[in-house]
Amino acid sequence: MKKINIKFIKNKIQKKLHLPKYITPGSSALDLRACIKHPIKIHKNQTLLIPTGIAIHISNPNITGIILPRSGLGHFHGIILGNSIGILDSDYQGEIKLSMWNKNKKTFTIKPNSRIAQITFISIIRAKFNIVKSFKYKTKRNKQGFGHTGTI
Repeated sequence: MKKINIKFIKNKIQKKLHLPKYITPGSSALDLRACIKHPIKIHKNQTLLIPTGIAIHISNPNITGIILPRSGLGHFHGIILGNSIGILDSDYQGEIKLSMWNKNKKTFTIKPNSRIAQITFISIIRAKFNIVKSFKYKTKRNKQGFGHTGTI
């Protein structure tokens, strides 16, 4: 278990802020909540930036935070992240804000403290490129791209 610094953003929006937490013992990600004073409606095809009221400083360049949509919100209500996923770099220290997109035809209401996204932490492999004129071995796949294995 890695310790990561977290702070609450001082504001008067909510009286009680919640630490992100794992909901079940098998959870891979921690839920992020909407830090809003009143319910906010997201109309069809609208994207809004929703604050979480927290800032995280990972500090280790070999760790990054991955912000993901919640599957139930996406499947049942069409609420996903506007940028699909988010990356929280190890040196970012500002408030985590979530770009929420309503891809559904119905308006959706985000309530104060609603769990609206999730964050997980992963190890990073930092690459250094080695420039070559050609690759030493030709793979079976080689340059075949999209759909090269078929649909069945």
